[in-house]
Amino acid sequence: IRVLGWVKTGREQGKGTFAFLEVNDGSCPANLQVIVDSAMANLGSLVATGASVKVEGLLVAPPVGKKQRIELRLEKVLHVGPVDPAYPIPKTQLSLEVLRDHNHIHLRPRTNMISAIIRIRDALAFATHSFFHENEFRLIHTPIITTSDCEGAGEMFRVTTMVGEAEKLKDGKKIDYAADFFGRQAFLTVSGQLQLETCACAVGDVYTFGPSFRAEHSHTSRHLAEFWMVEPEIVDADIQDVMNWAEAYVKYMSQWLIDKCCDDMELMADKGCIDRLRMVASTPFERISYTEAVKILEEAVKGGKKFDNKVEWGIDLASEHERFLTENEFQKPVIVYNYPKGIKAFYMRLNDDSKTVAAMDVLVPKVGELIGGSQREERYEVIKERILEMGLPLKPYEWYLDLRRFGTVKHSGFGLGFEQCCCLRPALTTLETLFPSQDTQEEQICN
Repeated sequence: IRVLGWVKTGREQGKGTFAFLEVNDGSCPANLQVIVDSAMANLGSLVATGASVKVEGLLVAPPVGKKQRIELRLEKVLHVGPVDPAYPIPKTQLSLEVLRDHNHIHLRPRTNMISAIIRIRDALAFATHSFFHENEFRLIHTPIITTSDCEGAGEMFRVTTMVGEAEKLKDGKKIDYAADFFGRQAFLTVSGQLQLETCACAVGDVYTFGPSFRAEHSHTSRHLAEFWMVEPEIVDADIQDVMNWAEAYVKYMSQWLIDKCCDDMELMADKGCIDRLRMVASTPFERISYTEAVKILEEAVKGGKKFDNKVEWGIDLASEHERFLTENEFQKPVIVYNYPKGIKAFYMRLNDDSKTVAAMDVLVPKVGELIGGSQREERYEVIKERILEMGLPLKPYEWYLDLRRFGTVKHSGFGLGFEQCCCLRPALTTLETLFPSQDTQEEQICN
């Protein structure tokens, strides 16, 4: 057979008459042992960690008692990509802190940890498409450049060809974006939801899976400037339906990894991640209202539990609150629903109490919020009033309001941050580890 891979470790034996190589091609965590006779090649160039090799040989069973099930007895060396002595990836396993160092970003896919994460991410992406296609959703490619802010928070990256004009402006003058490329202000998308709803209200259940961008001035390990989102929109679905879909999706993904990626997950520092996946896949999620969640947290405070963030009705639950509910109170995933309208987006359906909206978050142990979703507000006058309440201009959302004017229909959806989903599985502590090159606020952009 022919093998192309990179040398993880190599050592000469028998006074330089032969060598053992551990070669990995990135397809799985296991290495292939290659036995090389000195008559075949220069052993010194082959045993160097990081060298690339392309070889041919025979697969054989090693002698009884060896840990390898098979090994390759080399017959021909087709290529050797030499490695400089300054190669920074050692034989020993590197910590995540070292792997996040700028000097290692472009080479870290060569490490066991990051190559495993790449395969896990690939498996989850494949599972995502499988889940939605098995359930007859249609994939929609929503635009990356948009003129509307889905979240209404204003934390968006602007797209413009008028950078030079901005530098010239003084005395508070504003750029005339009518002269810009799109004839108006344009931004990188924070979510494909609004555009996705236009398709859901025409062809039925749909989903999108693509990049999103947030210009949040955050220095935490839980925020990324660029990340990927999975967003379905379900027609004729209310808040109970969307909670059912979200739970089914998370369980499907968990079971997929149990079936396909156990070897990779065993490389993770968190050795309990496989057991946690089995729990997520097999345990019904707890469902409580936001008001019930706050009461539980208030009782915990009365009992002596200390939180860094104040607990009272109306707050946006902090990560420490979410983890308390999932890890201490219920010890399993929790879905919290019916949030105060003041902390949620304008498109979420107003409940009959006029204080809460039909929103839900899926919280999981070790991660916190994994999914955010809601029943969408389908009533024209109500959503128009909500947009104005939040101080947003109506004009950029006129097309969105048309969905309520022309054949409105009940529908719901949710969004899942794909990096958060990957983080659930190996329980990594920082999201940027999941990117070949991270894009947090202060990190360099590769290439």
